[in-house]
Amino acid sequence: MQHKYKTLRLILGDQLNLQHSWYNERDSTVLYVIMELRTETDYVWHHIQKICAFFAAMENFADLLKSKGHEVLYLKLDNPSNRQNFEDNSEDLIKKYNIQKFEYQLPDEFRLDKDLRTFCDKLPIATQAYDTEHFYTDREELGSFFSGKKGLLMENFYREMRKKHNILMHGEKPVGGKWNFDEENRSKLPKKHKPNATILFDNNVQQQYDRIIEAKIKTIGTTNSAHFFWPIDRQQAIEMLNYFTKSCLPLFGTFQDAMHAEEWAIYHSRLSFAMNTKMLSPKEVVNAAIDSWEKSEKQITINQLEGFIRQIIGWREYMRGIYWLKMPDFEKMNYFNHQRKLPGWYWTGNTKMNCLKHSIKQSLDYAYAHHIQRLMITGNFALLAGINPDEVDFWYLGIYIDAIQWVEITNTRGMSQYADGGITGSKPYTASANYIHKQSNYCESCHYDRKEKTGDNACPFNSLYWNFHDLHRDKLSLNFRLSGVYRIWDKKSSEEREAILHQAGYYLDHLEEL
Repeated sequence: MQHKYKTLRLILGDQLNLQHSWYNERDSTVLYVIMELRTETDYVWHHIQKICAFFAAMENFADLLKSKGHEVLYLKLDNPSNRQNFEDNSEDLIKKYNIQKFEYQLPDEFRLDKDLRTFCDKLPIATQAYDTEHFYTDREELGSFFSGKKGLLMENFYREMRKKHNILMHGEKPVGGKWNFDEENRSKLPKKHKPNATILFDNNVQQQYDRIIEAKIKTIGTTNSAHFFWPIDRQQAIEMLNYFTKSCLPLFGTFQDAMHAEEWAIYHSRLSFAMNTKMLSPKEVVNAAIDSWEKSEKQITINQLEGFIRQIIGWREYMRGIYWLKMPDFEKMNYFNHQRKLPGWYWTGNTKMNCLKHSIKQSLDYAYAHHIQRLMITGNFALLAGINPDEVDFWYLGIYIDAIQWVEITNTRGMSQYADGGITGSKPYTASANYIHKQSNYCESCHYDRKEKTGDNACPFNSLYWNFHDLHRDKLSLNFRLSGVYRIWDKKSSEEREAILHQAGYYLDHLEEL
């Protein structure tokens, strides 16, 4: 039987980029295929909202391509012909339609990149890989920029990105006279301040949810599948972006590090899922933010805008560059040789520590927490408690809707756990209760006393903070950013140090009870 298809083009679940050059022309001899697979649902325990969002966005993208005249095959999880991995399914389709050429866009995950290259090497037909046409940088750009330089400082890369792409620049100088307004972006939410409501959609993902449940896929968290609030198509993603620039950007920078027991989104954009699936490009997000700033006649202050831009063109592009520069070795790094198991309450939120209870339960309810909750609450505790980075990676990669390995592992194993020994951060991101109190209201109604280092109700963060630095002194004492920490520790009496370390030892032996 003669088939009309000559080329098979594979679209991954995080490649929902309508603006890709693939779609500029309709070609009836090209078959696009999108697949729901057990290999992708089962490698960690994903949040149920994450899988629902991916499946719904993938299905909507397939329908959108069809509406524009493209030939599309959408292979659902429960399709009897679905062999549950990219290679076998693609091989079957190549044989079925007598395909002459296999094409794909470069994956953002090392695992898939390796698998698809191996698959292509075995195929008896022509193959071709394309760029995803999404990021500001290519995979190798960060490595090329730092070649011959000492260290991989993100701030240097960020400034280069600003110059190269002429973002917030007056000639060679940054708009506002400074590159970085971080010191203005650390405010706690005032007691009577109520952030603008966050945008929530009303989607029905019942069909996707039912497929997941029917397949008995292990998931975490909860969802309301009939009223699903995450964006699942490009139109909603754009609506979310516009809402952010109008209603949240004016105070984003000021409160970007703030945490609050009653506020789960504050002024954060929550655009990361839409961006990481490529429904939105970083360039259009940056341009929309700058356009909103300009149209406000600068009533949106520069610190609000610069803090957001830095997350996109600095942090996001930098982390991707680190990933491709350092994988696959990066996923095995464990600088402190931490080996403890993740406490069971990371999966339930049932802990007496208020900051962790709220951050974890919020994550289970919404598949979301902002960067300070991830870095300075859940990540900080895991680091201070000596949790194995493999366990931390597994949790972060599953629980957050935006978690894809290229962006998750560099932040978790690198920035959060310092398991990379300082590649992504110049020092470990550790903090005691004082920092948490400064940035949140979590400590106000906590079982533990934030002011106490020892005693029955002493906040665990306090003794674990000092224990961590004492334990790893041989690796950290020469770090100039930690010299003040060790001066304070050394000024304490031997009796006080011994009491703090004893307290920390007790907590480490009873992590499940905290």
